[in-house]
Amino acid sequence: MTLFSKIIVGDIPCYKIAENEKFIAFLDIFPAMQGHTLVVPKVETDRLFDLPDDYLQDILIFAKPITNAIKTAFGYDRVNILTIGFEVPHAHIHLLPMNNMGDMDLFAQKKKATDEELKAVQEKIVALL
Repeated sequence: MTLFSKIIVGDIPCYKIAENEKFIAFLDIFPAMQGHTLVVPKVETDRLFDLPDDYLQDILIFAKPITNAIKTAFGYDRVNILTIGFEVPHAHIHLLPMNNMGDMDLFAQKKKATDEELKAVQEKIVALL
């Protein structure tokens, strides 16, 4: 069982942003930018493009209102999608807030956020959904 599967079933707590029958979205605890969110399918599959076609289509539809909320909550120019997939062997996408190309260096900017910071970000985003 992957780390994300443990989060999905509630064995590991998270700062949940949204959830439906197929996906869960929660804050990255090592955010590159305030509002950095992970969208994870509830199907445990290692690679994004190994997901069933309906999941590939629906992940973007699920993420769309979340990206709008992140952008509005913090005044970012845009929220982009990044897929890496090496940190946890469970398909997922990063919703990465950005104001310029320099914000794309995900690993250079990542830092452990405090519980208080994560809770404040979570509340701000969820309030806009």
